[in-house]
Amino acid sequence: MTAYLFHFGSYYIRIWDILDVVIVAFIIYRSLLLMRGTLAFQILLGLSVLFLVFKGAEVYQVATLHQLLQQFWESWVILIIVLFQPEVRRVLAQLGRQWSWRSRQSAETHPALNAVIHATETMASQRIGALIVWERKTGLANFREMGIPLDAIPSSDLLLSIFNTKSPLHDGAVIISDNRIASAGCFLPLTRNPLLARSMGTRHRAAIGLTEDADAAVIIVSEERGTISLALDGNIEKISDGKLLKKRLLPLVSDNRHPTEKESR
Repeated sequence: MTAYLFHFGSYYIRIWDILDVVIVAFIIYRSLLLMRGTLAFQILLGLSVLFLVFKGAEVYQVATLHQLLQQFWESWVILIIVLFQPEVRRVLAQLGRQWSWRSRQSAETHPALNAVIHATETMASQRIGALIVWERKTGLANFREMGIPLDAIPSSDLLLSIFNTKSPLHDGAVIISDNRIASAGCFLPLTRNPLLARSMGTRHRAAIGLTEDADAAVIIVSEERGTISLALDGNIEKISDGKLLKKRLLPLVSDNRHPTEKESR
């Protein structure tokens, strides 16, 4: 039996009608949040203007313009996929993260994290630029494969050697997967956000670019200013010291190990 909440004359509103509206509104709301402050939001505004022009041409019977825009809008599915490819990929990746599973590691001790934090503080004090990616639920195999495979236990000395200015790997990123340094010298995608400050360097833009599509945590050490930053979910924040960095990272990386990880390594 169909449940009705309201009825106006011959019109009835079902529970499923209200639920339908709420779901669509939530999808639109989340999509706008993902695109806020990005180039995609400006593209969306431009498409809105074109749609208004299309409707105006239809109302006022401007035949040539209406026919041209009608052909444009007939391929709207392909249009959205092409124009909003990064945003569509980000939404699908976020949906996939919700269903992925990793075993949880005790937060009491974390040797890999301690080594990374110690190396980060040392590099910041010596103004050595660094980019350290901590893989979480979203796999980064495509970026790891473009770097130099290491499969090494994280240590402060090793990280300092990698990011030493005389090292051939110092310009790329280190990717930590399953609490091991998987690859070094990796190159990350730069963000397309046009609203970022021009003073932000390539390392910072690469960190933001990766975290726009993946749930990785990225540590950035500025070579010019000797500062530490942390990029998450397309945002970046300055970190004052190692204690704050550990506080921010520990809940993120304490549950990022695969169940198949070999403890004996």
